[in-house]
Order: sequence, then C-alpha cells, then structure tokens
Amino acid sequence: QVRLVESGGELVQAGGSLRLSCAASGRTFSNYAVGWFRQAPRKEREFVSTISWRAVNTYYADSVKGRFTISRDNAENTVYLQMNSLKPEDTAVYYCAADPFGVGRSDIGAYRYWGQGTQVTVSS
Repeated sequence: QVRLVESGGELVQAGGSLRLSCAASGRTFSNYAVGWFRQAPRKEREFVSTISWRAVNTYYADSVKGRFTISRDNAENTVYLQMNSLKPEDTAVYYCAADPFGVGRSDIGAYRYWGQGTQVTVSS
C-alpha cells in the first residue's frame, strides 16, 4: 500500500510558477513510477508527466513540454512538479499517482495508487 499526499497548489497569475509536491508513505515507494495527472472542470482526467523509479526516464504531455519539469527524491519519498510559464488552461486539480511497474507510463489505468489532489488556479 502506498499513500500519496499532494501539496503546493494555489492561485497564481498567468506567467507565474508553482512547485507541486507529492509525498509518499508506504513500502518500497522508490520502486514505483510516479505520474502527475490533472482534471479541469467538465473534462476528463489527463496525463501531465511521469518519472520512472530511478528517474532515468521522464515523459511529458505536449501541452506542458518545455514548461513543466518532474523530479523525485527517493530518500525523501517525494516527487515534484515544477510548473513555469503557467497559463489559464493549466487550471485544474492536479493528482499524483504511483505505478508499480516502475518505468513511467502515460496510461492512466496503469496507476494503482492516487492522492486526493491539489487545486491549481491560473488567472489571466
């Protein structure tokens, strides 16, 4: 069992930056890939980024590539999402999730454990 808790979401102006954190507890978190997903009102949850268990592989949705950076600190059981040049269309609830397979996948169905989410609101 892995428990995930997101933090760092808040209201920010367009062009600003935020860093989201995903703190994990539970066994062998370092073996899991961790992904970030987001869900805007009246839209489906979508993939944002993922990082493999050793941070060798990272992947990004095209909509955030070049603006967002995912990283992890396995010693601290934490995964980060640095978000720069934020746009109003980035407004959503952001979720982190853990995939026991470890390689980092964009398929939402691959993720077994989910956090409760943190709200990011970008004003224009």
